[in-house]
Amino acid sequence: MRAFGNHLGREQVSAVLAKRLGLPVAMTAMLLLSLAYWWLGNIAHELFGTALFALLVWHVVTNRRWFANLAHGRYDGRRVAKLVLHLLLVINMAVLLVTSVVISKSVFAPLPIPDSIYLREVHWFSAYWVMIVVGIHVGLHWTRVMALVRKTLGLAPGNATRTWTLRLLAAMLGAFGLWSWFVLGVWSKLTFTYSLDFWDFTAAVAPFFGHWVGVLALPAIAAFYVTSLTERQKRTGSGSSR
Repeated sequence: MRAFGNHLGREQVSAVLAKRLGLPVAMTAMLLLSLAYWWLGNIAHELFGTALFALLVWHVVTNRRWFANLAHGRYDGRRVAKLVLHLLLVINMAVLLVTSVVISKSVFAPLPIPDSIYLREVHWFSAYWVMIVVGIHVGLHWTRVMALVRKTLGLAPGNATRTWTLRLLAAMLGAFGLWSWFVLGVWSKLTFTYSLDFWDFTAAVAPFFGHWVGVLALPAIAAFYVTSLTERQKRTGSGSSR
């Protein structure tokens, strides 16, 4: 009976894990596919973008309790940082949504809205910043994700070998993300710098998505380790002051 209960509990945890991670993963996939405009074309770009915002609405509804709790509890440094990050993400996504409707050539083309070349540029620059902010968002929530994964797989916390293996993988992924940052010219994209460099999709497609995953992972890894170090110093400081 105990084994059956453990098995049932693990299935329930797996369902929760799939529910909590499936939606963010799907949103990230839509975001990455939307970046491949010059490969997929305008119609596919707008369809993936529309799907992204539909999933975003679902994500907000699913996490509506977080918004309801904003007026409650004490605000420390970490909570303020998370609030600022979420506000930046909301602003970026709002800009992305508004500009996508205005410049639409397919999905929202029937709407009587005049096109704007300037808003096209704002749309692209906002999309690149969304990638960075989403990466930070993932990093700030990575501890919770790992806890769910450990519980699903029945892994005991505090395994030194697993910890150092994950740290090594994080270092390798971070190095790849830094390389991808330069390969894709991300800084120029984030600073409104004009460039005629576009990815050659006739030569390769998979590396394009691989590099953008690396770019997404870089701020996620940085945010995770910065917050982990901050929390460790906070615990050490509170322990020594007793």
